[in-house]
Amino acid sequence: MNALSVAVAANLPVLLWGAPGTGKTSAVLALGERLGLPVEVVVGSIREPSDFAGLPVLRDGRTWFAPPRWAERLAESGTGILFLDELTTAPPAVQAAMLRVVLERAVGDLTLPASVRVVAAANPPEQAADGWDLSAPLANRLIHLDWTVNAASVADGFTAGFPPPSLDGLDPAAVRPADVSRSRALVGAFLRVRPELVLSVPDGPARAWPSPRTWELAATALAYTGSSEAVRAELVVGAVGEAAGFELLSWLRDLETLLSDPTAPLPERVDRVHAVLGSVVAHVAADGSADTWQRAWALIARVARHTPDVAATAARSLAARRPRDAVLPGTVLHLTPILRSAGLLP
Repeated sequence: MNALSVAVAANLPVLLWGAPGTGKTSAVLALGERLGLPVEVVVGSIREPSDFAGLPVLRDGRTWFAPPRWAERLAESGTGILFLDELTTAPPAVQAAMLRVVLERAVGDLTLPASVRVVAAANPPEQAADGWDLSAPLANRLIHLDWTVNAASVADGFTAGFPPPSLDGLDPAAVRPADVSRSRALVGAFLRVRPELVLSVPDGPARAWPSPRTWELAATALAYTGSSEAVRAELVVGAVGEAAGFELLSWLRDLETLLSDPTAPLPERVDRVHAVLGSVVAHVAADGSADTWQRAWALIARVARHTPDVAATAARSLAARRPRDAVLPGTVLHLTPILRSAGLLP
């Protein structure tokens, strides 16, 4: 539930996958009430393509694709949650009409306000009545979250009442544009190291898969999840899939470990040490903080003891990315030969 709350607060389009009757709709309605957002529920199984693409009518001698009333109500409110329920009961033609709604907030010739959140819910096709697989283009516009319930939480809910949705200490309102820019830069640094993960189009029906669009969703999720590793993992994996998502999270965790733990093991092979230092420099450039820049020098000093040529290359790149308020750490004194060979000292 925390991942859903953060996604809605951060205005990330999200899809809840779960069995029928598990309270997905009730949770979204409760979340809307908690955030003070009106919720418009649109059930895919009873809609036509024109309910999303607009119905052509004549207006002032021109064709106008008129939006349905639910879209007009959201536009009049200026904000809200568009809840696309029973998504896998929508036939392919209806799913295709939803594409612009999810990505561009466009319903016919009406553009919904940017603050309108998009939340969808779906049963796995095998559990849905006349279920359809989700098309890859539509799947790629959403963060996919598994909606699960357990007996204890249901029993407690019936006994003491179901708790309202909670952000559990997370404060999406505190996120600044600079935080999002930093997360985007970190994802960009990772993709420089693993360019083959930029795009991986599935052959058939799929849920989350990596593309430039979903990497942007993942980057925004990183900015909004703060120190909550569980929520961060859920949203990142829900955006780009398990393989790519866990690799990004592991890359970020390994870099932070190397920068903070002087005893963390380094790879034995020189080519892998070179790759690690390249990732560290990219991470430092994306982070932009003086503290991270200074800690990177300690890592370069470790590498210099065994492979000074590799350390010299990284030192040159790191020096070129020195933040304005950064002070050279004491470890640099031990790197004088390396810095001189890198052309950084006379």
